[in-house]
Amino acid sequence: MTEFDSTPAPQPPASEAAEGVRKRPKPGERRLQILQALAAMLEQPGAERVTTAALAARLQVSEAALYRHFASKAQMFEGLIDFIEQTVFSLVNQIVAREDDGALRAARVVTVLLQFGERNPGMARVIAGDALVLENDRLQQRMNQLFDKIEATLKQLLREAAQAGHSQTPSVDAQVRASVLIAFAMGRLQRFARSGFRRLPTENLDGSLTFLLS
Repeated sequence: MTEFDSTPAPQPPASEAAEGVRKRPKPGERRLQILQALAAMLEQPGAERVTTAALAARLQVSEAALYRHFASKAQMFEGLIDFIEQTVFSLVNQIVAREDDGALRAARVVTVLLQFGERNPGMARVIAGDALVLENDRLQQRMNQLFDKIEATLKQLLREAAQAGHSQTPSVDAQVRASVLIAFAMGRLQRFARSGFRRLPTENLDGSLTFLLS
């Protein structure tokens, strides 16, 4: 599982700091540090809305320095969403390509989504929408699109499973089961975020998926 390194950005050695010497980050390095810091701040249970002032303070730079790399805070969140999409769909595509059983593939798609959220708590808040409540509306729309894509993938996989099981209504069966699975995944991620990361999204996961797909 690919994880996003949300550790604080490295600080210069004390000797350099004392002399006021700052190493210039390599191209793209500061941008990554900003996203890492944002993800780390979102991992704080009960954290309120992250401000650019707090983010700049964490990185020990000015707010103007942040805006040299991102046009807005919404663009910073979009950077996190890009990472989420790329990582999750890379894993989903591997599952679709390697497995044969449609129901098993559907279960594994839900599993990788929940495992990703569990291993990246800050981004689980983004996926669940908890971190986007007071942000730009288009950010929530992008997360909605991610769930729509995953649901479409689940429908395809479950339609194949229904056809293999000689269902008389494979498309209807697939649509119902896909909607239930996506609602389950969203609910697990929201519970994880709102419980301060105490209720793990993978709790009793195998049994839950077996029940939902039976």
